Amino acid sequence: MNYRRIGRYGVKVSEMALGSWLTYGGSYGQEQADACVKKAYDLGINYFDTADAYGVGQTHPGAAEEVLAKSLEDFSRSSYVLATKTFWPVGDGPNDRGLSRKHIMEQCNASLKRLNTDYIDIFYCHRYDPETPVDEVMRALDDLIHQGKILYAGVSEWSATQILDAQSTARQLNLNPIAINQPAYNMLNRYIEKEVMSMCTREGLGIAVFSPLAEGVLTGKYKKGQELPKGSRAADPKVGHFVEHYLTEESLDKVERISKIALENNVTTAQLALAWILHHKEISSVIIGASRPEQVEENVRAVDVALDEPTMRTINEVLTS
Repeated sequence: MNYRRIGRYGVKVSEMALGSWLTYGGSYGQEQADACVKKAYDLGINYFDTADAYGVGQTHPGAAEEVLAKSLEDFSRSSYVLATKTFWPVGDGPNDRGLSRKHIMEQCNASLKRLNTDYIDIFYCHRYDPETPVDEVMRALDDLIHQGKILYAGVSEWSATQILDAQSTARQLNLNPIAINQPAYNMLNRYIEKEVMSMCTREGLGIAVFSPLAEGVLTGKYKKGQELPKGSRAADPKVGHFVEHYLTEESLDKVERISKIALENNVTTAQLALAWILHHKEISSVIIGASRPEQVEENVRAVDVALDEPTMRTINEVLTS
């Protein structure tokens, strides 16, 4: 495993991270999570990502956090970087969502209990909250840092303008700034290349990307004109809606051509897609999801895949055609 710094900060995270969106605490149980987390840890993954709202079909908020905590309990706390998030509704009350000081503080404390830990390494604002002033958000995060409950503040899926506003506010008020951004990024969804990626580099933010395989589409298992594979994420009525926007003829055509490039380089389509992301040095870590330890092992091999410039140009031609 290789490790990269989070932006300008000293902490290092594994190039591959293990996430729990659409997996643990919902579709998959404790036994599967234990196997995947152990395999990830043994392979050198030190960054584990979750959220209070993760766990599709969960019986209660924080189910994914609880499952992940049990999977990590045998490992030294200082040996891994633990991240969670808040924003999405965790109840029916008017303050059970968003980024108000009340919600941030309450959910951080709730996450600490569910994760069975004294501190959270990275605490993300899961989305931007237009109803809460950014200074209120930044003061709450800064207070949590000073209390030792979180070490770094992050955001997920914020625009470049929103992040810059937060950073400017932090400087004006002498508060801890945002340290890391977690956007979606893959061969079929490259929106961060327009503004977000370069802005994060200028501001010294790390970037940990999710959905690197486009919810499994970039494994090459979905084919044009064929039925959805049984047992696949797209065929699952609980989570299929997260995948369907990638299943266009244009996207599947690109994946088919990418698969041919992968074959020429003696790697799987998934490994090529992951290695392509890691070729971008702005990226701190790539967050993968897995229901089986074999998937973790296969994906981690991407850290050793070196893509030369001719191959990168060929891939870019496919993606921009």
